[in-house]
Amino acid sequence: MFETGPAAVRVLEPQVCLRVWEARDLAIQVPRVREFVFQGHEVPQSRDPAWLHVLQKALGHEPILLEACRQGTIVGVLPLALVRSWLFGRFLVGLPYLNYGGVFAANSEVAAKLVDAAVALAEKLHVRYLELRHEEPLSHELLPEENRGKVHMRLALPETAGVLWDRISAKVRNQIRKGQKQGFETTWGGQENLADFYQVFCRNMRDLGTPAYGRRLFREILSEFPDSAEICVLRADRRPVAAALLLHGKGVTEVPSASSLRQFNSTCANMLMYWQLLERAIQRRQTVFDFGRSSVDSSTFRFKKQWGAEAFPACWQYHLRVGQINQARPDNPRYQRFIRIWQRLPVWLTRWVGPWIVRGIP
Repeated sequence: MFETGPAAVRVLEPQVCLRVWEARDLAIQVPRVREFVFQGHEVPQSRDPAWLHVLQKALGHEPILLEACRQGTIVGVLPLALVRSWLFGRFLVGLPYLNYGGVFAANSEVAAKLVDAAVALAEKLHVRYLELRHEEPLSHELLPEENRGKVHMRLALPETAGVLWDRISAKVRNQIRKGQKQGFETTWGGQENLADFYQVFCRNMRDLGTPAYGRRLFREILSEFPDSAEICVLRADRRPVAAALLLHGKGVTEVPSASSLRQFNSTCANMLMYWQLLERAIQRRQTVFDFGRSSVDSSTFRFKKQWGAEAFPACWQYHLRVGQINQARPDNPRYQRFIRIWQRLPVWLTRWVGPWIVRGIP
């Protein structure tokens, strides 16, 4: 498809070179790249290049890792996944499922070289567009399209749960207490909690009108990150009613997927679960809790804000080749009828069809 490995080294400027690694190279290259990425004090687990393994195994995406070096030292990386679907087309994304991605570089000059290489790949692979999930925008003429429709919601964590308890509002504390009085059983674990997590997740996604990722994605996440990924499940009389996947990075805990059953909203099960997620992050001495992305002033935005979370920018940048950047996005108005139909389908059917659909959505 394209040159990879040491033979693909190209001199970009004095003492700087670029390598393109494919799937067969990742077992050797990922540990080196991980050391570079996790040098900072606060690094989300979403930045781990091992996600390329997960996305390949679980979703069938073709992994590509761009690496910039100077005198044998890594100075920048850009993990990418080639997403292919006969329904939506082909996309080059950094990275699907995750809120963080795009270029990770020592300086703007190296970042620009990595973008140049990614755009060249996008042209060679004939994708509809290249999508880089940045926080702050990169100034680059080949990335003219942007999506700033959402923000990252993050909470700075204190040293103890008691301090956080005093910080949150009386209304939130009362909702947590109400949940505590319901007698929910809370368990933490990995693969042993996956079935219950996925049961709640699929029903919640159906209710939202969104196809759910396949169970294999979460199985691969737990397998690839056994020390940093875990599942929390709340049960009522052995029935799972709320569940969440936590990712503990370096100083940062993320919750990329969390769900609760609507019929238990009055019990405040979701509020209790989120309080326990925050406690868990504090117990692991994390300094930031990342609630994920939300549209400003949406219901999820307000839910996260009530915990004290603050909004940080999210700028997804694009090199567009064909169509429009929102053409395959679930929030595209053209899919509203499909969403309403999906919400009326039986859960068993959405569990069967959903993973096949969503794996092709960038």
